[in-house]
Amino acid sequence: MLPTQLTCRGTLSAFGRFRRRPARCSGLQMLLEQEEPRSATIRRSLLPSVVHARRRFSVSAAAIVNAAPGPVRPYLRLMRLDKPIGTWLLYLPCSWSIALAAEPGCLPDLGTLALFGAGAVLMRGAGCTVNDMWDKELDRKVGRTAARPIACGDVSRPQALVFLGGQLSLALGVLLCLNSYSMALGAASLSLVLTYPLMKRITHWPQLVLGEWRSAPPRPPAVRLLPVSLGCHWSPGLTFNWGALLGWAAVRGACDWSVCLPLYFSGVMWTLIYDTIYAHQDKEDDIKAGVGSTALRLAERTKPWLSGFGAAMTAGLAAAGLQAGQGGPYYVALAAVAFHLARQISTLDVDDPEDCWKKFVSNRNLGLLLLLGIVAGNLWKERPEAGPQRTPSN
Repeated sequence: MLPTQLTCRGTLSAFGRFRRRPARCSGLQMLLEQEEPRSATIRRSLLPSVVHARRRFSVSAAAIVNAAPGPVRPYLRLMRLDKPIGTWLLYLPCSWSIALAAEPGCLPDLGTLALFGAGAVLMRGAGCTVNDMWDKELDRKVGRTAARPIACGDVSRPQALVFLGGQLSLALGVLLCLNSYSMALGAASLSLVLTYPLMKRITHWPQLVLGEWRSAPPRPPAVRLLPVSLGCHWSPGLTFNWGALLGWAAVRGACDWSVCLPLYFSGVMWTLIYDTIYAHQDKEDDIKAGVGSTALRLAERTKPWLSGFGAAMTAGLAAAGLQAGQGGPYYVALAAVAFHLARQISTLDVDDPEDCWKKFVSNRNLGLLLLLGIVAGNLWKERPEAGPQRTPSN
C-alpha cells in the first residue's frame, strides 16, 4: 500500500511540475511583451521559441522569419517582414480607395486588392532598406534600432543596394499590371521613398512634409546639416497614403479628386496620430541624442493635438464618403472609427512605452473597421439598372 501511495504522489508531483511549466513560459512572455516598445528585436527573436511548446501550431510573421534559412533571414528583417504592422498601415489606405471605387452593389476587385497587397510588402521593404542604408551609423546609437541588419553588420551597404534593386524591380512588375495613369502616379511616389532619409539631414521639418513631424532644437549653422532624427522610423505620411490616390486610379482609370483628395488628407492625418504615439516610445533616446520629435515638442499638449488630427481625419472621411455616394453603413462605421480614435487618445499614457505600442498597433483594427464600412456601404447601394433593350425591327 505504501509503495502505491508513493508512486501516486510521485506521479502527481511530476504532473504538477508539468502543468506549471506553461505558467513560467507565460511569465516570460509577459515580460517580453512589456519590453516590446524598447526591445522589439529581442521579443521577435525569442518569443516564438519560448511559446512554441505552448502553441505548437501558432503562425506569426516573426516565427516565419525566424524559421527561414540563415542567409536569407537578415534580408527578411531588413524589409521588416517580421513586423507586419507597417505593411498593414501602408496597405489599408489602398484598400479604402479600391473599395470606394467599386461599382455600386459590388465587392471590391480581389485581384486589384491582391496586387496592392504585394506592392505594399515590396514598397514598405524598399523604404525600410533605403532608410537603413542612410542611417547605418545613426541606428547604432539608438537601442531600438541597433540590431537592424545593416547597423549590426549582417548586411553590408552594397548587398543592401542590390537587394533594393530586386525589390524595386518586383514592385515595377506589380505597377506594370496597372493602367498607364496608375503607372505614372505610382512612379511619382518613388521620389518620396528615396528622398525621405536625405530630408532628415537638410531640414528640421522633414516629417511635416512627409506626414511625420520631428524637429530639432536650434543649433549652430555648422551643425544644422547633421541628421535631426536618430533612429527615426520609416513611416512618412505622404508616402504611406499614396495608395489613397493610386487605388482609385487603378479601378477607374483616373483620380476623382473630389473623393481622392479628402481620402488622402484623412490618411495623412491618421499617420500623424499613430506616428506621434509611436514617437513617444523614443523620448528617452531623443533626449540623450539631443534631437526633437513630435512627442517632445508637443509633450503635455499631445492629446489636444491628436484630437485635432482625429477631428480632421473624420471630417475628411465624411467628405470622401459623401462624394462617393456612400450610405448608412459607411457612416455607422465612420462613427465607430471616431469612437475608436477618441478612446485611443483619451486612454493613451504617453509615458508608458508598452501602452504607446498597443495604441499604435490598434490602428490596424481601426483601418480594417473603416474598410468593412466602405464595403458594406457599397453593397448597400443599388446597382445601376441596365438601359431598356431595343427590340430588333423586322
